[in-house]
This record gives sequence, C-alpha cells and structure tokens, in this order.
Amino acid sequence: MLVRLGAWSVLEAGQTFLLGYALARSLDAGFLAGDVRTGLLWLGAAGLAVCAGAYGTGRVYGVVAALVEPARDRLVTAVVERGVREADAGALSGLTQQVELARDTLAGVVMVSRSFLFTAAGALIGLFSLAPPLLTVVVPPLLAGVALFAATLRPLARRQEAFLAADEALAQELGALCPGLRDVTASGAEERVAADVGERVDAELRAARALARWSVARTAALALGGELPVVLLLVTTPWLLDHGVTPGALVGALAYVTQSLLPALQNLVHGLGTSGSRLTVVLRRLTRPARHPQGHTEPRDQPRTSRSRPSSGARHTALSLTSLTFAYGAASEPILDGLDLSLPAGGHLAVVGPSGIGKSTLTGLVAGLLTPRHGTIRLYGRPVPAPEVTVLIPQEAYVHGGTLAENLSLFRPAPVPRAELLAAADAVGLTALLRTLGGPDAPVDPTALSAGERQLIALTRAYLSPAPLALLDEATCHLDPEAEARAERAFAARPGGTLLVVAHRISSARRAERILVMDGARTACGTHDELLRTSALYRQLTAGWPPHTPHHTPLSR
Repeated sequence: MLVRLGAWSVLEAGQTFLLGYALARSLDAGFLAGDVRTGLLWLGAAGLAVCAGAYGTGRVYGVVAALVEPARDRLVTAVVERGVREADAGALSGLTQQVELARDTLAGVVMVSRSFLFTAAGALIGLFSLAPPLLTVVVPPLLAGVALFAATLRPLARRQEAFLAADEALAQELGALCPGLRDVTASGAEERVAADVGERVDAELRAARALARWSVARTAALALGGELPVVLLLVTTPWLLDHGVTPGALVGALAYVTQSLLPALQNLVHGLGTSGSRLTVVLRRLTRPARHPQGHTEPRDQPRTSRSRPSSGARHTALSLTSLTFAYGAASEPILDGLDLSLPAGGHLAVVGPSGIGKSTLTGLVAGLLTPRHGTIRLYGRPVPAPEVTVLIPQEAYVHGGTLAENLSLFRPAPVPRAELLAAADAVGLTALLRTLGGPDAPVDPTALSAGERQLIALTRAYLSPAPLALLDEATCHLDPEAEARAERAFAARPGGTLLVVAHRISSARRAERILVMDGARTACGTHDELLRTSALYRQLTAGWPPHTPHHTPLSR
C-alpha cells in the first residue's frame, strides 16, 4: 500500500518538476532564442505534466482512503467493545463524532505530509537541474522555516490540547449547571458556583492566549521558509546572473518557490499544525480508559451547612416577617404589601390563594432568592439569606445522574447512613421506587423518571437535609393525594423540623396547623375553623370554586 502511495505521489510530483523546468527551457531555448516552436513545445509538455499530476492526485486519494479506513474500523471496534463491556456513556459520542473526526484528520495529516515531501523533492531537483547556485539561495531559508515549525509542533500540540480540554471542561460545567440553576440559588450556592465557572472561563482564556502566542511562531516559520526565498531570489538576481544563471532559470526558480514550495509549506504548517494536534487529542479521548458507569462528580449546589437541627422541644420562632413588601419592578403594584407573619419552630403552615397572588414569591423571599422592597425576614433569629437553615423544594424537581444514594445525600456533608436513608425513604414514600430502581446504590437516569418520581426523590433529599425549615413550593403537585399526604405528614413529624407548604390541594391546607390565605390586601392567617368564619376567599376555596383575581398577573414563579 505504501509503495503504491509513493508511486502515485512520484507521478503527482512530476508536474512540480516540469512546472519550473519547462518554463525555464521555453524561455532560454525557445522564446528568448527566437525559437517559438521550441517554446510552445516546452509549455505543452508542462501542460501534459499537469494532467498527469492530476491523475496521480486522484489515485493518491484512493490509496489514502485504503490506508485510513482500516484504522477507522479498529477505532470503531474498540469504542463499541468498551461501550458494551464497560457501559461507557461516551460510546455514542465516540462513534458519531470522534471516530469520524479521527478518520478525517488522519487522512489530512497523511495528505499534507506526503504532499510536502514529494513537492519539495520535485522542486529542489528542478532547481538543481536549472542551476545549482539557485539552491544556495532557496534551501537555507526553507530548511530554517521547516526547522522552526518542527520545533513548535510539540508545544503547539500541548497548547492545542489544553485549549480543547479547557473548552470541553467549561461546556461540561455549563451543561451540568444550567438545568439546576434554581436549585443552586435555593441552596445559596451562587457565589461558589460563579467562582467555579469563572475559574473555568479564566482557564480557557489562558489556554487560548498561550495557543495564540505559539501560532505566531507558526506564522513566522511560514514566512521564513516560504516567503523569504522569493525575496532572496529577487535581491540576489545580479549575483545569480553573474554566476551563470539564465533569465529563464531565474523565472523557473520563482515558479518553483511561489507555485510549489510556498503552497506545500502552507498546507503543511496549517494542516499538520492544527490537524496533528487535533488527531492526538481525539485519539487520547478514544483510547482512554472508560469511567465506571456509576462514577459521578457531585454537583456544586450542596448547601454550605453541617448544622444540626434545633431540638424538637424548642418552640422559638422559626420564621418572622415584619411589614414585608415586594413588587416586581419599581413601578409595579406590590405583590406583597406590609405582610406580618410569625411561624414557630416545629410549626406547619400552608399557604393558599389564587394563581399569581404571590405564593411562590413568598417562598422565594424566605429562601433568599428575592429581595424585599421593604420589611424584614428573619429565620431562627438571623436575616436572610440563611441557606444553612432553609431548604426549598420547587415544583420542578431536580435529579442528577449517579446513584440514588448520591441524589439523596446531596444536601448532606457526608454520605447518609444506609439505615437513616431507608427510614427517610419509608417515611416520605420513596420505598417502592427505591426497590424498583434496585436499591440505594442503583444508578439513576433522570430522563427515565416520571415527574412524580423525581418529586419523591427531591422530597426525600430535602427530608434528609440538616436544614430545619422546609419550603414546599407545590413540590407534591405530581403526586396523587395519598402520596402527597404521606410526604407532608413526614415533613410535619420531622424531628426539629418546620414546614411551610404552598398548597396544591385544599386537603393539604387542612393538614396544617395554621393557614395563610393570600388575597392581595386581605391576607388572613389562622386555623381551618377560624378562616371558615372570617375569610370569604377561604370558604370559596374549600367549596372548590376556582377563584381568579384579574388585577394580578401570574408572577408567583
């Protein structure tokens, strides 16, 4: 196969030799000597050589394909075997993208390397045939340029790989982060996550600058080896003519440099400099050992807390709102206006009201996601945000890859003991799903879970959190009434725990010790029996009438 590649490459390089040589002979022995027929014959020979070279180039592509395709097949076999035997999650990407990239890049490296070698050989032989002094002008800068480029290959490849790795790391970080932004905010991890992402961005910037600096050296090599010989030929023309170089030979030499050596060196520098390092990176990706399918890097939205819950006997105030006012915009009508509320530690409060009245806004304020216009919020005597004492479970439950135990331990500084984990699953109602998945150590595919199953996992995770105040913002809306009741009873009975529920069903409100009815300026708070007597809206809600307040827009999210 290599012999065939060399033979067709020689035929292709024949046009390089005849390009300058025939041009020189057509001038010296033809047109300048007054023999037009000879000049035209030499030009015709050059034209035939171009046709023969084009045929050789076509055959070269076929031989290169025959060399590259078996390598591609071996890569495909290796990727498939690793995917099947080791459950490698990256096998699909390897087959659909990286293997094809490796094949195309390998073919490009072979083509540009072969082309430069044979083109340079044909051009240098042609220069020697025309006049040996031409070599003394062309060869030194050409060798210097090639040597400079060769010296930059290894550091340039390292910088290229570092840049690709930094870009891949940033893309992976953002891909994992974006779906869980609300959970990051609820956990109070914004600064930490922003710092981590900033480090990734800075790392990619540093890698890009380092790559750019070495790219300057590559450009210098091209100028030294491909463009300087043209300048030297022009500058040394008087000396060359004095040493027996004919005008035709000088024109032929310029043709060799500008039409053969310079394009070949450009292809080598840009092709091998970029494709070579890319090929190295891709082959390392394809041949690296596969990670265990259960290998998992824990997300960065874990609450910054190891604080134990207050004792169940402590009945101090868990949540205190004083003259709380909030609006979405300076000119907007307040969603909350002068709200006062007190929730004792260990208490159970349900929040009800029409859609868009501000129920989720209230949980966002308590969790520290929103900043009030006026008033104060205190959690266990401290101002918000206080992520160490608050855990928010939103309607859109977040489940990450990894094992079920890793998901449930997300808000704990260390893995949850198995007995405690199983007890929490039983209390919240996760046991059936836990068994279906295969136990705590079973891997979890978030896309294969239903919305209700994801909510059960999120609820159990929050139940195991050390934060004493749990905010359930319609966190059970995808559960049936029985499962919802079981989960809420578990949170209400959690030792040292306090519960605030944005009620999805009126039955949820009736399980609470106290109920907050949000109806604009007519906010009311009390027990179920008290509100039946004092709140017309609450009576309508318990009667099943779907209220609507047209002066409010759905801004509870």
